[in-house]
Amino acid sequence: MFITLEGPEGAGKSSQIGPLAAFLRERGFVVRTTREPGGTTIGDQIRAVLHDTANTEMAATAEVLLYSASRAQLVSQSIRPALAAGEVVLCDRYADSTLAYQGYGRGLDLKALLSLTEFATGGLKPDLTLLLDLDVTDGLARRQSQGEEMNRLDLETLEFHNRVRQGYHALAAAEPDRWVIVDAAQSPESVQAALRAAVERCLTRRESPGS
Repeated sequence: MFITLEGPEGAGKSSQIGPLAAFLRERGFVVRTTREPGGTTIGDQIRAVLHDTANTEMAATAEVLLYSASRAQLVSQSIRPALAAGEVVLCDRYADSTLAYQGYGRGLDLKALLSLTEFATGGLKPDLTLLLDLDVTDGLARRQSQGEEMNRLDLETLEFHNRVRQGYHALAAAEPDRWVIVDAAQSPESVQAALRAAVERCLTRRESPGS
């Protein structure tokens, strides 16, 4: 089973993925957690380039190709082998981030991005995508208040981040069977409970006869 966590900056994906993995392990699943960009030695090197605030001249097309290169390596080296071994994979961001950030945020052609993503992933899609939804101003303020380092994308305009959030909602509306939207403005405990409930529902559907 392949589960991804998506959302705007500061929504809490990185802090929620660990407890969600622990919940699944308690249920007897072997769980692999990973992230994008990164998750492999090669991917982490690409991540450093993408997030470096000095890289202000990076073209949007170069940006999306770097994200796709990191994703291709992650799918090939980590995600597909884990799924083949019967593991549950939890990934902090995946291909939907490219559609939200480079498609809706940067304005790149969505059809081209879908083709690029298909090539990079070999068509691998998540079974469940959890959208941690939060007002972008609140999310960025969270990151700053927690002393987190602000990367190159964090420093984009509020208009950009609002387009990204709107993009996520459009993606979720287009595939309601795959997406579950969770209000990330709730307490961390309430968010985790909502994530676990969504995963439970997905597991029940997969285990039901004829599903």
